[in-house]
Amino acid sequence: MRFTGDSDVAADAAQEAFVRAMSQKPTPANPRAWLYTVATNIARDEARTNSRRAQILAQRPAEAVMPARIPDPGMELDASERRAAVQRALLELSAQERTALLMREEGFAQREIAEALGTTIGTTGSLTARALVKLAQRLSIEEREP
Repeated sequence: MRFTGDSDVAADAAQEAFVRAMSQKPTPANPRAWLYTVATNIARDEARTNSRRAQILAQRPAEAVMPARIPDPGMELDASERRAAVQRALLELSAQERTALLMREEGFAQREIAEALGTTIGTTGSLTARALVKLAQRLSIEEREP
């Protein structure tokens, strides 16, 4: 969900990854890292498709659809702005940094992250640390902007 910013897209990517895992022969050495890599690739493909669709839709007028009920506009706006800021900050990271950080946040071991990224455990630690610093700096900058 944090990688895509959309819970439906994330659920679809996870489901598709599990479908592919069931048909995968032989079983990957580290199924958890393999699943994460496959789901991430599926989510990237979906993002590309959505981007193309958005470009096409932007050329046509769309009808506005109002939500049935808005609980508290102020709280919704604040939460939406925070999510958007984090999503923007995540997107400014390199794909490897973002993947390492998100996998770490999901509880993957350094070894699993290294396998998924095709790198060493030491490099994975550096990627994660660098990603955290960049993320904190970007969010700090966004907080100060009017």
